Amino acid sequence: MFNRTRRPERSDLNNGVRSPLLEEFRANKTRKWELRNLFGHVNEFSADQHGSRFIQIKLDTATPEEKQMVFDEILAGNIMPLVTDVFGNYVIQKLIEFGGETERNAIFEAMQGHFLILSWHMYGCRVVQKAIEYITPEQQSQLIAELAPDIMKCVKDANGNHVVQKLIERVSPDRLTFVEAFKGSVYDLSTHTYGCRVLQRCLEHLTEEQTRPLLDELHEHTANLMQDQFGNYVVQFVLEHGQPEDRARVIAKLRGQMLMMACHKFASNVCEKALMTADSESRRLLIDELMTPKPNGVSPVQLMMKDQFANYVLQRALSVVEGDQLQALASRIRPHLGSMRKFTAGSFNKHLTASK
Repeated sequence: MFNRTRRPERSDLNNGVRSPLLEEFRANKTRKWELRNLFGHVNEFSADQHGSRFIQIKLDTATPEEKQMVFDEILAGNIMPLVTDVFGNYVIQKLIEFGGETERNAIFEAMQGHFLILSWHMYGCRVVQKAIEYITPEQQSQLIAELAPDIMKCVKDANGNHVVQKLIERVSPDRLTFVEAFKGSVYDLSTHTYGCRVLQRCLEHLTEEQTRPLLDELHEHTANLMQDQFGNYVVQFVLEHGQPEDRARVIAKLRGQMLMMACHKFASNVCEKALMTADSESRRLLIDELMTPKPNGVSPVQLMMKDQFANYVLQRALSVVEGDQLQALASRIRPHLGSMRKFTAGSFNKHLTASK
């Protein structure tokens, strides 16, 4: 019924021909149009760029009778072409938002059996997301049951991942049975452009019982995830929103590797986040590590000041350092400012001034 790689043709809805009424609507800007003027042509107008926008605006202030007229006419036909239409999907979303139980049930039943394909569709996924916000818990469970066998495909789909995120955000955790499928795939999800977003929603909204296996699995790969273009965001999320023990486990993986991670394009972001979220003692240990000369006498501070990524980590350290450690760090930075490029030296001077 649907082709996820092809946008529905206009002929799917209007046979490529506009009715005289729609032609007049597009041409006559002086006439005061009302929803009642569209009677018999609501579906056609819904699939037209200007007509769809008109219906959406009017539904915001329409009378109950006018809304019912629109609902009845759309639901009397096959709504699926509108669900996947570039303009029509917005009207269906309005129906879900403003309709009553009868209208929402009718839309849900029309989409039932097609939720997987709709979730992969550029426009259909928007209607599914809107439906998730308004359907009953039992209907949410039915929707989940349709997606569950292919949940990993949904997670990794450009459109489907938004549906999965919406489910995690809006559905009671005890109904999210598909989360079991994520166990054993945390590294795979964390390093995927869409999977990393879904995993973060899991850590944000699920129960401790559901997230603990995912977090324990994540901790096994922390060092590698820090250096991944997508995984670093998941690690940062744990640092910012995780439990103290999870934050401590991430910071422990940074200990002894701060310089190397600070010079890495992606891991440097984790280093900054760690400096911002660590408790005072952990932060002190991380900064001490940055100030301690290597066995060959090389100063990590000097290396970091000249590195395109690490210099930001050092600036972050300067902005969060506390107590006597501030002067110690500042004394290691100042001697090297003269050899820095003007704009970089200026950034350090700004932090040094602010820290006084």
